[in-house]
Amino acid sequence: MRNEFLPFAKPSISEEDVAAVTEVLRSGWITTGAGCAAFEEAICERLGCASAVAVTSGTAAMHLSLHTLGIGPGDEVITPSMTWVSTVNLITMAGACPVFIDVDRDTLMVTPDAVAAAMSERTRAIIPVDFAGAAVNIEPMRSLAADLGVALIEDAAHAIGAVRSSGEEVGSRGTAIFSLHPIKTVTSGEGGVLVTDDADFGERIRRLRFHGLGVDAWQRGQQGRSPQAEVLEPGFKCNLPDMNAVLGHTQLKRLDAFIDRRTALASRYREQLASIPGILPLGDSAVTDRHAWHLFVVRVDQDEAGIDRGAFMELLKARNIGTGIHFRAAHTHQWYREHADACRSTDLGHTEWNSDRICSIPLFPDMSERDVDDVVAAIREVVPAAAGVTT
Repeated sequence: MRNEFLPFAKPSISEEDVAAVTEVLRSGWITTGAGCAAFEEAICERLGCASAVAVTSGTAAMHLSLHTLGIGPGDEVITPSMTWVSTVNLITMAGACPVFIDVDRDTLMVTPDAVAAAMSERTRAIIPVDFAGAAVNIEPMRSLAADLGVALIEDAAHAIGAVRSSGEEVGSRGTAIFSLHPIKTVTSGEGGVLVTDDADFGERIRRLRFHGLGVDAWQRGQQGRSPQAEVLEPGFKCNLPDMNAVLGHTQLKRLDAFIDRRTALASRYREQLASIPGILPLGDSAVTDRHAWHLFVVRVDQDEAGIDRGAFMELLKARNIGTGIHFRAAHTHQWYREHADACRSTDLGHTEWNSDRICSIPLFPDMSERDVDDVVAAIREVVPAAAGVTT
């Protein structure tokens, strides 16, 4: 058994990261300023998008997007229940109705057919989710949204750096939201980025992130607020400080190296887990050319493995192996169970099957091959059906 605990995720912080943050702390200007602007410019340069707006979280970016779209009472927003609850909470708090659709059983992402079937005259937006680092099949959804005049926001919290089979990097077209939470591939401590090819949409998001003022607290060539700054519309307070943004910027420089390392570790997992009954990794997305491998998710199928997920996670923890759940389906949470009339759902059979079985096992760039081997060895120990199975 391992002597040291192995978490399921851990940020990879370099000396360059530390130096960048230290420089900001010593500069005398630590809130949103030149560092945030440089980070946003680097994202635009990488993706070729018209605008990138850094905010305090992916949730904040989604909140500002729904607000900008005017989503409110009487509206419906189509999204999977297999997602983090923040999106569903925001739709509900806006007074709109989340419309839950099922996911593919093996990729855990929505299909264009499921989106089309859930559309109604009240549909105002579609929010598909890129899952675990793979890219959702978004092109047919883009066509559908354009034909019907419906907004499309890609929840790409898991997929920064992922590339579609068309060669398109996630975020380079349309509107997408990345998360910079500490467990994500690139982190700013806490944070998120909205990227869009709609310059007007991006500019309004930028204004709303800082009270709806016509200028930020920092503008090129000036520190401090212009006396002419005034509220153009009521806004919020979710601008990303420089001390966070510069960390995101230095991390972004290593994004491709992070993904290469995650891919190698994931390949090792797949090879070794293939012989363990009832431990089922996610399937491949046919439209993903480069998987970002934000998470390595397995499904613990009790019928085949001889153990349920709860016991599986507890026994791994006892062996110093950390795990997580991404995600318990949103519609199964207490508030949504008690307020089912506030939502609309299609059949969610695949979602519910996976929600009861999914488990994220350790995956982060600083892991070694030995760490992967330790995880797999521990899984073999705790899965009854693995007894006597040779590799």
